[in-house]
Amino acid sequence: MSHVFPRHCHAQLPTAVGGEGCYLIDSTGKRYFDASGGAAVSCLGHSNDRVKQAIKDQVDRLAFAHTGFFTSDPAEDLADLLIANAPEGIERVYFVSGGSEAIEAAIKLARQYYLEVGQPERRHLIARRQSYHGNTLGALAAGGNAWRRAQFDPLLIGVSHIAPCYEYAERAEGESLAEYGRRAADELEAEILRLGADTVMGFIAEPVVGATLGAVPAVEGYFARIREICDKYGVLLILDEVMCGMGRTGHLFACMGEGVRPDIVTIAKGLGAGYQPVGAMLCSGAIYDAIASGSGFFQHGHTYIGHPVATAAGLAVLREMLERDLPARVRALEPVMERELRKAFGQHPNVGDIRGRGLFWGVELVVDRDGKVSFDPAKGVAGKLKKAAMAQGLICYPMPGTRDGRNGDHVLLAPPFVMAEADAGLIAQRLQAALEDVLR
Repeated sequence: MSHVFPRHCHAQLPTAVGGEGCYLIDSTGKRYFDASGGAAVSCLGHSNDRVKQAIKDQVDRLAFAHTGFFTSDPAEDLADLLIANAPEGIERVYFVSGGSEAIEAAIKLARQYYLEVGQPERRHLIARRQSYHGNTLGALAAGGNAWRRAQFDPLLIGVSHIAPCYEYAERAEGESLAEYGRRAADELEAEILRLGADTVMGFIAEPVVGATLGAVPAVEGYFARIREICDKYGVLLILDEVMCGMGRTGHLFACMGEGVRPDIVTIAKGLGAGYQPVGAMLCSGAIYDAIASGSGFFQHGHTYIGHPVATAAGLAVLREMLERDLPARVRALEPVMERELRKAFGQHPNVGDIRGRGLFWGVELVVDRDGKVSFDPAKGVAGKLKKAAMAQGLICYPMPGTRDGRNGDHVLLAPPFVMAEADAGLIAQRLQAALEDVLR
C-alpha cells in the first residue's frame, strides 16, 4: 500500500520509470507521447543531456546556500541572461520554486511598491474570470477558476474579476473582433472606477490563457488597450506567463507576441523544463528602485529562492532555448500543429473550437457545434478523455469547467519544442482515437 498522498485518492496511476525525448515510459515498458509536457512544463523533452549535466556539475560544486547569506553564480548568470532577453523596462529577477510562488511574490511586490511611493490606499487587485494563477491562497484568490476556488472561498482575499477575452464564447453576434476586444478591455476601466481609481494596485492576466480556458489568445488590440488603461490610472500590469511563457507561444516571453510591456511578469514551468522546480518574478527597474531607495528590503522570501541547483538547471534550459533558437522553431511548428488538428477535428460534430499559438493549443468539445452547447458536466467528458488518451499512449491535458467553472470541456496540448513535424500528426491521430472511444 502506498503512503503517498496523491492528487486523487482513488486513481490507479502507472509508474513512470524513464523518459526519452518526447516520450515517458512506465514500469511495463509502455511509451506515452507527452503532448502536454505534463502541464506545459517539459519543453525540452525528457532526456536533454546538457541540462542533466549542468545539474550534476552544480551538485558537485555547491548544492545549497541560503540567499540570506550568499548569492551564487548560477543565480546571477540566469538573472543576467533573462534580463538580456526580457521585455522593455524589466530589470530585476526574483527567483522562486514555481508558478504559485511567483504570483504570490508579484502580488506582494505590487502592494509594497505603492507603500514605498506613498500611496498606501492602493490595495485592490483586479483579475479575470476563468483564469488560473496558482494554488496558494493568494494566487488562488487572484485566479478566476470557480471550481478550484469554491471550497476555499472563505479563506481568500477579495479580488475583483472581470470578463476574460474569450472570443469563441463571448463575442456577440455581429460584433467585430476589434469591437469585442475593446468591450472586453474596457471592463477593466469600469472596474477601476467602481473600486476607486486611486485604490487599485494591479491588474493580472495571462497573455494566452492556459489550463482553465484552454490556450485562448486575446484578440488583436486587447492588450494594447489594457496597457493604455493601466497607464491612465497608474495601475501595475502583471502578466502571468507561468504556462504560456518561455517560448511556448513562439516568443521567449509571451507578451512579446502582443507587443505589450508589463510592469511585473511571472515565469516558471518552461524555465526549468521539468528538470528542476524553478520559477521567477521579474519586475521593472522603476519598481525595484522604489524598494531600493525606500525601505531597501522586499518583505517576502522562501528558503529555496535562488537555489543554486535549480537556477543552474534554468540557466542550461535558457541557453538551449536561445542557442538553438527554439522559440523560432515553435513558430515554425505552429502551422503544422494547426493543420493536423484542423484535419482531424475541423469538421468534427463535437469540436466547437480549435485555438492556440505556437505549441500551445486548445480543442473545445461541445455536444452541439452550431449552438456551441457544452456537454452535461455529469458526463465527465474531460476525465474520460484523459484515460482514453493514456490508453492510446498519449499524454494530454483535458479540463472541465471551460465556460464558467462547471460547464464546458476542452483538451490542452503543449508538446515539447523538440518534437518532429510528423509528431503533430501522431498527436492528432491519437487524440482523435481517444475522443471516438469516449463518444461512442
